[in-house]
Amino acid sequence: MPFVPPDFAIPAGLRTADFILRPLTIHDLVKDYAAVMTSQERLLGLFGPESDWPRADMTLEEDLVDLGWHQGEFDRRRSFAYTVMAPQGDGEGECLGCAYIYPAERAGYEAKAFCWVRASAAALDEPLFAAFRAWIAADWPFSQVAYPGREMSWADWAAI
Repeated sequence: MPFVPPDFAIPAGLRTADFILRPLTIHDLVKDYAAVMTSQERLLGLFGPESDWPRADMTLEEDLVDLGWHQGEFDRRRSFAYTVMAPQGDGEGECLGCAYIYPAERAGYEAKAFCWVRASAAALDEPLFAAFRAWIAADWPFSQVAYPGREMSWADWAAI
């Protein structure tokens, strides 16, 4: 069964006064790497207590591989990664973080979603999460989305 229906138009992104979400690609490497590596302590455990991402010794090349994987998964409609960029005039400024929508491997959920902001943009964490959650509810075809580590503890997620 596909993650999203074949005829579903994948949302191009979301724009607010504080941030822009758009598909993450390999072209975001330099800005993404800076956001990740300046925010390691903040990001550890984002994907679960066993996750070691991002490792302190992660290289630019390893981040490129990661971004290539995300871009390929997006293109194949298997999962969806969006970069979170700062609006700057008619364009974009620095990378503020990322947002991800993955298939859920637990019964009762169709998707699981995560988002993060870099340490220097910590004040945007809750506004990003609220906008991301509302966007998924309004524009995506999922009725049950889990937000492990946010709306449910990792222990509760593991127990499902």
